[in-house]
Amino acid sequence: MLGFLTARRAGLDDPLRLRRAESTRRVLGLQLNPDRDVDRIHGNGINTIDIEAVEGRYMLSGGADGVIVIYDLENFSGKLQYTCKAVCTIGRSSRYVHKFSVETVQWYPYDTGMFVSSSFDKTMKVWDTETLKPAEVFQFEGNVYCHHLSPVARKHSLIAVGTTNPKIQLCDLKSGSRIHILQGHRAEVLSVRWSPRYEHILATASADSKVKVWDVRRASGSLFTLDQHNGDKSKASSEAVNTAHNGRVNGLCFTGDGLYLLTTGTDDRMRLWNSATGENTLVNYGKVCNESRKRLQFTVSRGCSPEFVFVPCGSSVAVYTLHTGELVTMLRGHYNNVDCCEFHPDYQEVYSGGKDCNILAWVPVLRPSGVEEDSDHEVKGAAGQSSVNPAFQDEWSSDED
Repeated sequence: MLGFLTARRAGLDDPLRLRRAESTRRVLGLQLNPDRDVDRIHGNGINTIDIEAVEGRYMLSGGADGVIVIYDLENFSGKLQYTCKAVCTIGRSSRYVHKFSVETVQWYPYDTGMFVSSSFDKTMKVWDTETLKPAEVFQFEGNVYCHHLSPVARKHSLIAVGTTNPKIQLCDLKSGSRIHILQGHRAEVLSVRWSPRYEHILATASADSKVKVWDVRRASGSLFTLDQHNGDKSKASSEAVNTAHNGRVNGLCFTGDGLYLLTTGTDDRMRLWNSATGENTLVNYGKVCNESRKRLQFTVSRGCSPEFVFVPCGSSVAVYTLHTGELVTMLRGHYNNVDCCEFHPDYQEVYSGGKDCNILAWVPVLRPSGVEEDSDHEVKGAAGQSSVNPAFQDEWSSDED
């Protein structure tokens, strides 16, 4: 650590290198926090969670009971042991509550005064956080599996929506109407994600085993369809041509810089793609258990070196190194299947929700302040972790010591 600080002060190092190394160290130290509870409000499984990016303080959750909850993650008590309180709930007693399972919730990217939810009751609702009443309700012909607002859009306010209908719907927040459809899939659309790099680029995943990347400004169809065999027809059967997985594709996630796209499928595989070319990078993550017939919400770290992927795997959350596919650890604590997880980039924490109706907080375990950082034990630990992150080789000790 002292070596990083000295090099930064002398101008020998990238100013962000210390930050990335510390973020990586914190992620590698993630454990279930016994001192932090999250209010248990849902009476059924938790399908989706989202942490707002403005303050990093409030978290949304949506459950199979149709209930939506807003939590305050801030600890105002000053005590080590505390509970993240539910500050407001849209429960079964509300006249505006979703009638069936809530599949996706998302904060408006620029303001906590609004959030969006979608449900199996064939509606998507735009909520006023202050009044907890829907400012706009979009009706669809089939169950709504997913929706997504662009985190970087300045020139449009479109919400991409995936339903049992193979056509992707684009809804405009400004006009309150459905303004466009994207045609190309042949089965229900299970996941949609806007690129965090380019505001007009959209990725969609479907039960037809395909993932398509669109430029919504074009009227001539998708830009390209991801092919797990990278165009090598000798490896693909006639049914597997231009497919991303050999099963339903139910998970999508861009990396923080938007350069790569991750997909998960019911073939128990996770794949990493170059988002610009659509090339399969062929990173082998091994078997990633995935039995969900609906959308699977997984997440990628931000600000680490290397980056990590957090993906629900049965009753655990598997943590992989993004570009090598190495399984770093399994976060175990749920009593039933995990359906969603979300990374908090400000504190390098992970929140996960599952069918056991619990939201668990996974936080970095920090070293005691009185422990000498150049002890033999920590030097050995750093050497053991160097295969995951080369920055650890000189993070805890100095050659001069």
